[in-house]
Amino acid sequence: AKLSVNDSCADLKPGDKILINGAGGSIGIFAVQLAKLEGADVTAVDSGEKLDMLRELGADQVIDYTQEDFTRSDVIYDVIFDVVGTIRFPRGNKVLKDGGTYLLANPMKQVLSGYWTNLTSNRKVKMQTASGSLEDLVHLRQLVEAGNLRTVIDREYLLEDIVEAHRYVETGAKQGNLVITIVDPLNT
Repeated sequence: AKLSVNDSCADLKPGDKILINGAGGSIGIFAVQLAKLEGADVTAVDSGEKLDMLRELGADQVIDYTQEDFTRSDVIYDVIFDVVGTIRFPRGNKVLKDGGTYLLANPMKQVLSGYWTNLTSNRKVKMQTASGSLEDLVHLRQLVEAGNLRTVIDREYLLEDIVEAHRYVETGAKQGNLVITIVDPLNT
């Protein structure tokens, strides 16, 4: 099976070790849960205030990046999913197995390093992590409806407060998703 049921993503097998960097945001919370559904051993990396939530979502290990540098550990991962684009490939290579896969959710930050890693090692760098297929969306809906995939809503904002919502997202403190409510002035 695949992390996001997409041919361009990492095939996860039960027992594979995956590290998800930026696991507490909107993409990361789904990645943690999808990886657990595939039977992977999940290490979630984010700031300390998000770690309890990540454990609740199923992360086997959590790392507070402000306190610990996972690239200095002895743990070797089959897949590293860098949601936020902050892993430097030379350091990440130390904890990614030979033949392992990097998934990048924000490839613009790392596109040149990603291509270089693909050319100079046997590690794979995949820069597309979402599928546009209707089949995949239906599958995700079914997982949500069955209670196997849940969303985390941090805060709700009205559309007129969108600037404030963006400011909050940029702080990095957001856990999961924000909801933006559009009020129809004719139905108020």
